[in-house]
Amino acid sequence: MRHLKADDSEVLLFSDHDRKAMNQIVFQHDSVLSDVHMFLPNARHRMTRLNNVGQPVFISKFKFLSNAEKQGRNDEAKRENSDSETHLPRAKDDEEGSDRNEEPALDEDGDLDVVHRPRNNPTEERSREVVCPVILKQSQNATLQDEENTDDGADECFDDVIRIEHTMATPLEDVGKQVWRGALVLADFILSKPLMFKGATVVELGAGSGLTSIIMATLAKRVYCTDVGEDLLGMCQRNITLNEHMIERAGGDVKVRLLDWLRSDLCTDPDVEFSWTEEEVADIHDNASIILAADVCYDDELTDGFFRTLYRLCNNFAHACNIFISIEKRFNFTLRQMDVSCDAYNHFQHCLSQLEDVEDGQCSYAVEQLPCTFPQFLQYERIDHLELWKVTAKRVPFDQAQPRSEQATS
Repeated sequence: MRHLKADDSEVLLFSDHDRKAMNQIVFQHDSVLSDVHMFLPNARHRMTRLNNVGQPVFISKFKFLSNAEKQGRNDEAKRENSDSETHLPRAKDDEEGSDRNEEPALDEDGDLDVVHRPRNNPTEERSREVVCPVILKQSQNATLQDEENTDDGADECFDDVIRIEHTMATPLEDVGKQVWRGALVLADFILSKPLMFKGATVVELGAGSGLTSIIMATLAKRVYCTDVGEDLLGMCQRNITLNEHMIERAGGDVKVRLLDWLRSDLCTDPDVEFSWTEEEVADIHDNASIILAADVCYDDELTDGFFRTLYRLCNNFAHACNIFISIEKRFNFTLRQMDVSCDAYNHFQHCLSQLEDVEDGQCSYAVEQLPCTFPQFLQYERIDHLELWKVTAKRVPFDQAQPRSEQATS
């Protein structure tokens, strides 16, 4: 892919190989696709390039809801609750009289014919348009670029969208390159509590596309947006640049940094891209008071690494720290249990309990679930299975701290 400029506008010229790859997008058996990208209302996902591992990369616009739209969503939620009450099953006493002696209904194959609860007319339900990506072609470049320039001017003027570069279907190990509902609900929480985060020094773990860090940077003094993988961190840095007008106007600062949960230290090697400086390490140890994590607990090994990283960071922080973790409960049918289960969520809960029970003489941990009743600021589908958890880590007073030598012998 080459970049040319004509009449002060940038034009993307894709090679024959790039265009062929873009036109032959296929979903493999191990591909994972976020619902955000499938059902984002009125979304325009524009493919812009292939990343270093050959995955198509898109830029999407996530809209901030106006006050009228927020009210409309509240009214819609009330209507849905009313409709669900209308279609509740009849009382058992009413059913016994009519169904006691009736034979069960069978279909033509002899299987039980289950009567489902009536559903609303699809045209009356919330708009969930399946995304049809717009693929750049050389003949369309000038027209599309003019349109994008016009849109960008409006975006920067009204600040009603956040632009995010992402992929749309990846193997499990690359899901951080997509946008997930957990990041959006955590962003909503941040926007609903501006005084809580004003002027804070913040570390986000497993930041992925960087959306939550960008939102936080409109309130906090400094955000360390961390993850692992050169390609992912590069994408994160580009997203910071795409939205720097929002960050700079608020006086915030975002630093994209490498933080591997499976390592016990922060990389300070100056030859490694996105490594830490000694000053930055000192900054988070002395000043960080907030840790964020959005939907990062989907694999047991990574979840264990995540909680070990939390523990190490909090033990090194000079101050108390509030940790906010969003998670989406995902149910799967497993052959091992022959039932629907939520193993990743159950392991997350187990790790939370273990953290709360820690007695190491250094920090104490308190865990609570926060209600997701705060206003919705961004346009997405906030489902019931989204949860938000708060962990408060406090330094144990010096006179109550157990010396490490005693810990080793106890």
